Amino acid sequence: MPRTTGDTRERLIDASAREFRAHGYAGTDTNRIAARAGFAPQTFYRHFKDKLEIFLAVYRRWEDEEAAVVASLVERRAGARALADAIVAHHRAYLLFRRSLRQLSVENPQVRKARAQSRLRQLENTVALTGRGTIAALAPRLFQIERLSDAIAEGEFIDLGVDEAAGLEALAALLSELRLPRG
Repeated sequence: MPRTTGDTRERLIDASAREFRAHGYAGTDTNRIAARAGFAPQTFYRHFKDKLEIFLAVYRRWEDEEAAVVASLVERRAGARALADAIVAHHRAYLLFRRSLRQLSVENPQVRKARAQSRLRQLENTVALTGRGTIAALAPRLFQIERLSDAIAEGEFIDLGVDEAAGLEALAALLSELRLPRG
């Protein structure tokens, strides 16, 4: 069966996600992405303008994956600690990618804009899941959750000689404030 454009695009996104996770943005090039996906380099450019465009596609996928994990746990009425563990695990799985995202957000207006749009979607999803709060009221909490998740994933608590369980408990406390009403 012949490959469709969508299949090729998805294979390129899959390959680039693996590359960015393993090597970060700076350590990845489009030739390696194409090769990892099983294509010649010119195939990459039929589907993406450049490395930044596919990085943003991977970022959107990362966001969708995290949203699906959170929604599934909320639907199952998992505890706040289970949510914290899942979010940190997702950040750890994309450690080098997240480092690249933070750096590029400072350097590149297009990435900064994409990150703002992602955060806005996260806030909208949180309002929809909880049925309470406003984007303005929840934005500070999102930044706290995001930064704390990255700090735990990066091992910053361990760098301080502090058990990361303290960070996970703090993250769980922040998340518990966002929970759906039990019913």
